[in-house]
Amino acid sequence: MAKFVNPTKVITGKDTRFSYLVVNEPKAINGGTPKYSVSLIIPKTDTVTIEKIKAAIQAAYEEGQSKLKGNGKSVPPLSAIKTPLREGSERPDDPAYADCWFINANSATKPGVVDADCQPIIDTSELYSGIYGRASINFYAFNTNGNKGIACGLNNLQKLRDGEPLGGKSRAEDDFADDDDDDDFLS
Repeated sequence: MAKFVNPTKVITGKDTRFSYLVVNEPKAINGGTPKYSVSLIIPKTDTVTIEKIKAAIQAAYEEGQSKLKGNGKSVPPLSAIKTPLREGSERPDDPAYADCWFINANSATKPGVVDADCQPIIDTSELYSGIYGRASINFYAFNTNGNKGIACGLNNLQKLRDGEPLGGKSRAEDDFADDDDDDDFLS
């Protein structure tokens, strides 16, 4: 039986890094609807993922032409609307984004999150900004209050390996892993 191929859906490569990871509880931004979200940092060397993303953005553009046209007489060209694939150089103060592309993806529903063996991750401390994995994302057209473009929805995440935590916050596991430092405190 042939598997349905969705041209607007992408599974990222294994070297994608998760930043601003919000998958345990949804958060509202500027009083908006609470959402789950992640910034996907994709190395420029992962050309396969980047090409899949560009093709999915094109497919979402073609599928969403009636939405993008709105009340206007024509559909704006893809180059004239907002798209989610952005250059890491837009974040010059964050070294994690250097030599990378990034996409912000979100969802109103909780994404599934699994480990390398596709087992659900129950321990939320395993999920932090800086881990590496794959993301299942989808692209779609939007036309809201005059803003037109292609957005990225978050489907599911797979954590493949730990990484250096981003955002300056250390993990408790790392802080207390080496307990020999203070053994002689009272001696």
